[in-house]
Amino acid sequence: MAADGVTRLVVVRHGQTDWNAALRIQGHTDIALNALGRWQAAQLVLALADDGLQAIYSSDLQRAVDTARPFADAAGLPVQIEPGLRERRFGRFEGLSFAEIESRWPDDARRWRQREPGFAPGGGESLQAFQARCVAACATLAERHRGQSLLLVSHGGVLDCLYRAATRVALDAPRSWQLGNVSVNRLLHVETGFSLVGWNDERHLQDAPEPG
Repeated sequence: MAADGVTRLVVVRHGQTDWNAALRIQGHTDIALNALGRWQAAQLVLALADDGLQAIYSSDLQRAVDTARPFADAAGLPVQIEPGLRERRFGRFEGLSFAEIESRWPDDARRWRQREPGFAPGGGESLQAFQARCVAACATLAERHRGQSLLLVSHGGVLDCLYRAATRVALDAPRSWQLGNVSVNRLLHVETGFSLVGWNDERHLQDAPEPG
């Protein structure tokens, strides 16, 4: 149980997918976990067994839901779906590698690489709109469960936005922190916003099976 007025958030990126391994942009495309991703999800059961989590929320994309489910089943809690936790929508970039994007749309690739806040790929979301959407969704959940401890299972882009919100790093600043699949990331939320407790804990993933 968190202290009165403080919501404790354990935020986890989904397990690995084949598109992660191939460095392809996923966005809203609904890609399943691969074998390693399913193994990673299973490790949460032990990693979070003593955290006293009281509610579980997931993005509605299957790679997030299937990451949340093993822990939810072990804890006897439902996985509650929150579409606001979805990854950024990348439009025409989805399914492509960065090299393919750079070859087809070099100016778009430059603006994306430079983290231009107002830039949106064709059919996609700008960083500004994405950050506003996902941070607001997380804050709403924290306020709904004030004083409790929550597990949020989401995506790399969402974790990036939460890290920036907690550490007051600008949206267009280069990223210098890791966003590992099924790493454990810990935040607190009070009425004035988020603060960082711990980031990218991967100790539960040290004995990953060899590919193939």
